[in-house]
Amino acid sequence: MHVSSSVTPLVSVLASLRERVMGVSETVLSTADGLLVAADADTVQPETVSALAAATLGLGARMAQQAEAGALRDVVIRCGGGHIVVLAVGDRALLTVLGDEGLDVAALQRETPAVVEELAGLLAGDVPA
Repeated sequence: MHVSSSVTPLVSVLASLRERVMGVSETVLSTADGLLVAADADTVQPETVSALAAATLGLGARMAQQAEAGALRDVVIRCGGGHIVVLAVGDRALLTVLGDEGLDVAALQRETPAVVEELAGLLAGDVPA
């Protein structure tokens, strides 16, 4: 597992999502401009995922704006071998969730609001480590 230095509480939150939602295989937390913050990842390159997540969310936000569909909540990519979900964590961070073909999307949708809130609090220093 890749762990960025001094981010153990963040990695614990990321790992807990993998434990609570069937099919979550890896998670990456990054800044909105694509820099790695923390990762619970075994097979992907977290730095690359971070950069691509920033581009993905940026395009999704622009599409939502163009379509006048309201504020972007997330971007879901469904692939032949699984799912990739990119979520905003406040205005300055992104959570990327990679899941296999069996990802429980409903459970992910139930769990992510609390995870995003907890990550945002940790990043802001509002949640004790």
